[in-house]
Amino acid sequence: MHASLIPLSLLFASLPVAARADEDALLPPAVREMMEAAIANGNETDIATVAKIAKQTNPASAEEIQRMVTRWKDRTKATHESVIREARFTELWTGRIQAGGFRSTGSTSELGISVAATATREGIEWTHKLTASADYRRANGVTSRERYFGSYEPRYQFDPRGFAYGLAQFERDTSIGYEERYTGSVGVGYKIIMSKPLDLSADLGPSIRHAKYVIGPRETKVGVRGSMALAWRALPTLTFKQTASAYAESDVYTFNALTSVETKVTTRWSAAFSYNVQYESETLLQTGGLDTLSRLTLTYDF
Repeated sequence: MHASLIPLSLLFASLPVAARADEDALLPPAVREMMEAAIANGNETDIATVAKIAKQTNPASAEEIQRMVTRWKDRTKATHESVIREARFTELWTGRIQAGGFRSTGSTSELGISVAATATREGIEWTHKLTASADYRRANGVTSRERYFGSYEPRYQFDPRGFAYGLAQFERDTSIGYEERYTGSVGVGYKIIMSKPLDLSADLGPSIRHAKYVIGPRETKVGVRGSMALAWRALPTLTFKQTASAYAESDVYTFNALTSVETKVTTRWSAAFSYNVQYESETLLQTGGLDTLSRLTLTYDF
């Protein structure tokens, strides 16, 4: 019998089983178009959602769907790394500004202002972070709190979890007893938990601090510094954060912890409530001082 007269069904049936399986596993055009549309939009969450549904409805094509997602991730990573390598140091910075305050008049006249800002530049191996904050409170003509803080922290990521850090920091807090305090530290850290809902890291290293007190002489002390940072994204719009740092020197111990709950209002705007605890074992104006500060702030991301 001439081959052209053989029914197509018989030709398909004569194919090896593996070949027929490959045909069955081909991604349906409608599903491929849906995946390509999601990838074109570039939203990772949407791509993951569409891919999950596509795999559930087309289990035979799950491998091809995953290959599409993997290729998109590889292209995105390569493009991102290329942009970083070609960018100048003054480019690719992101950050946030927080502001809050209060004003009361009447039997007592009181003013309180709290402002903070951070700017971060993330590279392939290096991350640079700038932080600045100011807390000012005045009641009945008397300044009860005046604290200014600024720091620069470069970080080198030498593997996916391990990193080395440096720190240069300035503080002024006359209520505790120092007009100026400068801190320098270097050390190593480790990302203990790395996941979408939860991140936890810790670092440790030697430190040196130089203080100019409101009264008395200047002094310089060498010690050990440690810190930790926790971020738990409980909901897409709700994040819990906990940061803490501690210094141990020959006769002085310092501890600072900041707990905050942040909720998204819009893409760039958030509202946050934070509670700060600061402990100084000893200063020239007091012995064993524990200070707390609660803030309700509005945050803008840029």
